[in-house]
Order: sequence, then structure tokens, then C-alpha cells
Amino acid sequence: MRNMIAFDLGASNGRVLLGRFNGERLETRELHRFENNYVEMNGVFYWDTPYLFHQLKEGLLAFRRGGFGELDSFGIDTWGVDFGLLDKNGHLTGVPRSYRLGVQEDIDAVTAKIPAETLFKRSGIDTGLTFNTLYQLYRRKREGDSALAAADKLLLTPDLLGYFLTGEMATEYTIATTTQLYNPAARDWDWQTIGELGLPRHIFTEIQPSGTIRGRLRPEICQELGVNPAVFVAVGSHDTASSVAAIPGRGSFAFCSSGTFSLVGVETSAPRLDPETAKAGFSNEGTVQGGFRPLKNIIGLWLIQECRRDWHKAGQDWSWDEIVREARDAAPLRSLVDTDAPEFYAGGGMEEKIRDFCKRSGQPVPETVGQTARCIYESLALKYRWALEGLERMKGAPIDSLNIVGGGIQNKLLNQMAADATGRPVTTGPIEGAAMGNLLVQAMALGEISGIGQLREVVRSSVEVETYTPNQTPAWEQAYEKLRSFMK
Repeated sequence: MRNMIAFDLGASNGRVLLGRFNGERLETRELHRFENNYVEMNGVFYWDTPYLFHQLKEGLLAFRRGGFGELDSFGIDTWGVDFGLLDKNGHLTGVPRSYRLGVQEDIDAVTAKIPAETLFKRSGIDTGLTFNTLYQLYRRKREGDSALAAADKLLLTPDLLGYFLTGEMATEYTIATTTQLYNPAARDWDWQTIGELGLPRHIFTEIQPSGTIRGRLRPEICQELGVNPAVFVAVGSHDTASSVAAIPGRGSFAFCSSGTFSLVGVETSAPRLDPETAKAGFSNEGTVQGGFRPLKNIIGLWLIQECRRDWHKAGQDWSWDEIVREARDAAPLRSLVDTDAPEFYAGGGMEEKIRDFCKRSGQPVPETVGQTARCIYESLALKYRWALEGLERMKGAPIDSLNIVGGGIQNKLLNQMAADATGRPVTTGPIEGAAMGNLLVQAMALGEISGIGQLREVVRSSVEVETYTPNQTPAWEQAYEKLRSFMK
């Protein structure tokens, strides 16, 4: 029986799961869960990295206290694009920033030097995403940022946390592909863009394949926590890559990793770098097997997360179940928004931003919690359809079903809306898709699983999935045309 730990960190919360694998089935148990929120200071958004590191250690303590025996391995997956900068002594040169700081000006500064078409051809990443690592780094260069000037190495969030636990520095493949600084044709960093923008070459570390064993827990941490020196596996360190690895689907399916963002895509062996893919705003991110995921990065449950944050500040402590219940009781397809409209990227005042969008577009303005939530859920389901149609054009073949993984599948109302809006069966599960993919890539690194095919067989034997049958109506068709008119 292998004992493995998955540290699965999202942009709103984190989980520490124990995985026990007997060669056929994976059993999981939650050891620790914690909140994760960006912190605003003096107009800049930061991640509380010392707090996150402390929570990882709390997870290891929970394992030791559980009396499970020795730990074989651990892996870390997180959201993409964000990073920490380390000086020559291996210490942080500043508090890591959050991608929520990005603005259009950051894109404009880069594309003034390198055309967007060239950037896409080099990286395969949607050039219209303000939060991309490329734009974050160039902004800091333009600002004369002292942290960047003092930096000896850059580590993306999962690799940074892994470094704090092991002392080993490297960059895992799938997380590298999120940066807009990876060249999928060269299978290396995009040194040409790095050079043309005057970014320091020496800060970029070696890119390693998913499943690489990268060191062990530091002796000091083992002594502090009373655990053995388990190996660190650089799993699919981008949480979406781990989620997609754990999809139990067969045949012609698309995936949707549902969380703060909704990432809708398919798996391919080669990236799609053609102008049509670029124009549609799709990105090519990496798979744990070394291929690519052409996908659309859609603002997901971030909208309702921000509304709930505002409601809590106003003294309205709505639970997630209560919000879904209010949405279910609200009138259907009353108001819609383009979830990817620029004003929705930044935090704060989200409910008012949704009202302003509806007012500008001549729709009824959501006034209640239920109306606001229903507007968000229906808009998101319709955006899934738009993404699926783009993927079908890209593949030149129909997509028969949609498999949704991640924490968002707990919202059964949204799952049914996704089936109704797309006109395709929707399969949901596993709920902890990123953690399960994380754990099973560890098992693969330990020699217990032969490849992605066997990995997915283990998923199918280890979890139960739920299927939602579509109920398309003329009202959904009319709503889709309305959404498309907003996007134009």
C-alpha cells in the first residue's frame, strides 16, 4: 500500500489529501483544508506565501498524527502563472504577487514591442489574458522593480513551495506552459521573447517532465514534523493538468475544469498555433503525458465567489447551498453577462459590475442574491457551449460529451445548466480531480502505474460519476444568441 500526499492549492482554498494506492484502486482521505485569499496592500495584490507554506506543514503533521505509517511521496499542484523571485541565497526578494493585478496596459506594453500574432505563434497562449506571467514580468521590469533586479531565480508557485520543502529548484512542464514564456515548438523557454523584452535569462530554471522525482523533504522539516524524508514528485503542477489527467472519459469528449476559472478544452499531441485558434482566444497548455490541451480559459466561479465575498462584508452570510437554492428559485434566463468582459477580472464590487453590464445591455438588472447567482450560472453554462463549438471547429469533428471535474461539480444546478446549454450529456467527477490526478502521477513516478491509459482505468475503478441529460429548449437557443451578440 503506497501512502502519497497531494497538496492541491486553488486561488480560493487549499486541500491536503492522503492517497492510498493498492495497485488497482485509489482511496483518498482529506487531512487538512484551509482558505486562500489574495491580500491587497497599497494597491498591489499579494499571496500570503508564508501562510501557505505553514498550511502544507500542517498537512504533513496531520499525516503523522493519523498513524498511517511512512509517507512514500508528495506532490503539489496550484493555479498557473504566478511566481516567486529568489535571491542568490535562495530567499524571497519580495512577497509574491497575485495575477489579479494585471491590466490591459501590461498587454499593450508588450505588444508594442512584439506583435500579438508573433507572441501567439511562439507560445500558443492567448495573448489577451492580462494575468499571464509574461505581462507580469515585463510590468515589473518597466517599473524598475527592485525584487526583479535582485532575483537570481524565478519559481512558479508549485515549484516555489516544493523548493521550500526540499531545497531543489526546477520548473515542471505543465506549469511552464501557462506562462506565455514557453515555446512548444522548441520544447524550451521562449528565449527569443525573453531576449527581445530584456528579461533576465538567468532567472529561468530547467524544465522537467511531469512525474519527475525531484528530491526529498528537507532533514530540518522531517525533524520538525516527525515525518520521514518522502520523495517530492513534480506532478502535473498546474491544477488543470492534474484535473484533466484524472478524467474518466472515453471517446470524443471535452473537459472542463470547474473552479475559480473554467478551463474548457481537449487533448492533442501537438499544439494548435494557427491564426484561427489565436483569433478565438484559445491557449495550448501542457498535459502530464507531455502533449497539449488546446483550451479556452473562461472566468468561472470567480464571479460568484466575489459576490459572496461582498455579501459577507455587508453582513449577509450566505452559504453556497443557500446561494444555489436562491438561484434555483429565480426566474430562468432573465439576464446574462459575458463572463469574460474585462471589468470582471479584477476583484471588488462584483455584484455592481454585473448590474452595470445588464443595464448597459438593456436587460433586467439583478436585484436579489438568487437573480445575481442565476445570471452568473446561466452565463457560464452558455459560455461552455461557445467554447465547445470553437473546439469542434478546431478538431474538425464533433464533441459528443463534456466531462466536468473540480470543486465546481458540487453545484448540481450549474451541471444541469451546462447540459441544457450545450445540448450534450455532462459527466461530473471526480470532485477532487486535481488531487486525484496529482496522486496518480505520483503512483506513476513510483512505478505503480504504466501510463495515462492505466491511470484513467484506476480513476474509473475508484470513483463514481454522475451524468446529466440535456434538455434543450428554444429559450436556451435565444439566450445563446443573446450572449453571442454581447461578445461581438
